[in-house]
Amino acid sequence: MSRTPLHPTREQIELPMVLDCLSDPIRLAIVYQLAQQERVSSELCCGDFSGLSGKSNLAYHFAKLRECGLMLTRVAGTNRFMRLRREDLDARFPGLLDAVLNSAAKDADRLQLLPECETVEVD
Repeated sequence: MSRTPLHPTREQIELPMVLDCLSDPIRLAIVYQLAQQERVSSELCCGDFSGLSGKSNLAYHFAKLRECGLMLTRVAGTNRFMRLRREDLDARFPGLLDAVLNSAAKDADRLQLLPECETVEVD
């Protein structure tokens, strides 16, 4: 039995599913954090999001993000590493992810998102 989670193909990513997924504040915060981290490293692990919610709640949100095609999850031992599927999303819906992230950055305080200076830096 494979431990690799299932991901939709690029062609299976649907706009209504993506927008519905991004409508949740915690999932938007996860996507925002992943996008901020892209400059330093392409992946974050589950524990990097512990400030957003509890483990089981985060697991639910990670699954939703993966199932709609926003996020790619890689399993390594007991760790799960996540990254945005920016290339696939930009190919399917050009400019959508950037528009969402720019809007989220403007409302970061209201949405309780982490500002750029609080993102995790990887050596």
